[in-house]
Amino acid sequence: MIDDNNFDPQYRPLADRMRPAKLENYLGQKHILGENKPLTRAIQNGKLHSMIFWGPPGTGKTTLARLIANYSQAQFLSLSAVLSGVKDIRAAIDKARQFYEIYSKPTILFVDEVHRFNKSQQDAFLPFIEDGTIYFIGATTENPSFELNNALLSRCKTYVLKSIDAEDIVLMLTQALTDSEHGLASLGVSIAPELVAMIARVADGDARRALNFLEIATELAEDVDGELIVTKDIIENVTAQTLRRFDKGGDYFYDQISALHKSVRGSNPDAALYWMCRMIDGGCDPVYIARRVVRIASEDIGNADPRGLQLALNAWETYERVGSPEGELAIGQAVIYLACAPKSNAAYMAFRTAMQDAKQTGSAEVPMHIRNAPTALMKNLGHGDNYRYAHDEQNAYAAGETYFPEDMGEKIYYQPVDRGLEIKIQEKLQRLRQLNKK
Repeated sequence: MIDDNNFDPQYRPLADRMRPAKLENYLGQKHILGENKPLTRAIQNGKLHSMIFWGPPGTGKTTLARLIANYSQAQFLSLSAVLSGVKDIRAAIDKARQFYEIYSKPTILFVDEVHRFNKSQQDAFLPFIEDGTIYFIGATTENPSFELNNALLSRCKTYVLKSIDAEDIVLMLTQALTDSEHGLASLGVSIAPELVAMIARVADGDARRALNFLEIATELAEDVDGELIVTKDIIENVTAQTLRRFDKGGDYFYDQISALHKSVRGSNPDAALYWMCRMIDGGCDPVYIARRVVRIASEDIGNADPRGLQLALNAWETYERVGSPEGELAIGQAVIYLACAPKSNAAYMAFRTAMQDAKQTGSAEVPMHIRNAPTALMKNLGHGDNYRYAHDEQNAYAAGETYFPEDMGEKIYYQPVDRGLEIKIQEKLQRLRQLNKK
């Protein structure tokens, strides 16, 4: 139950109080806000345009939008796509019109979590962006290409914001500790530099999370000989069970599994193992990783080393038998083996090409000589006539026999590479094709 007597309506979280008011105090995002960068010049000159900020939580999307409004002397209106609807959008548009009529100044409409708006809600902004009623700034943690309408994207410039470097977060935390007006200096709390660095590391690129950790830690500071000190135990308790940025089903999830797959394909066992551990540390179900490892074994190793597929299946089964964390080692073993194994995508490419032909040829009939003939009627109709039983032929191979539909002719899908076991497979297929020609 909330105690209303302890609620302070004037309270603002440290992360909100420490928002920079000037562009030069904004930390991170040098790739878009460095000296002479287009966005930097646009902000400094008050040249507005609609934009999308795409990046992880705590990377300064809202702060940057507010800074843009300050520099352009624009009205700043904010909506949350989680809480707002079309009615709220209309109310914001009315405020923007009134503000322009009275002050002849623009309005920036900032929409947080814009990807949570459905298509009709996103479309509601279009005419007002088009006629200049608002400058639209949307913030999203999801890939705009998948989550936002093309019509909205075409009217906005997309900027990608990156996780904040640990060094910048340390600087930001230090500023918060020494700022007497908005920060924590007035509390007189002492915290060792290595503990500030520890908070920055655990925050995992999220500036807001780092400031929240620091604020809670200072509230729990212990009185040691008359001095308030934040200890290592306090930091560990405050940051305990903090999940890494992973976002199952989102871009970070697919980026990391992509990094794992491509590291195996690139024969780098160390990087492959690192990305696997990153995913597990972030909360990924090891069974998902095991399934992908099985796919990698077929797609990228294939018949160059068929043992890779068996080892991947064994690792999956081992995990299901013994669980975490013991079973994760077996998956890691399979990842290392596959990364070191000879590579071939010949089976994968053959499968894809054959599947394309199967879709295009549709109902092409099975040649009579290789049809099934289990009944007298089928035999009388010619099913199986002139079929050559390979085991009765020399070397168990019916040279010159055809197996494709008559209209297709002979196709070659599988083209082994000269690596691993496929060297031997290639030699055998070449010998058989020579026999066919004879």
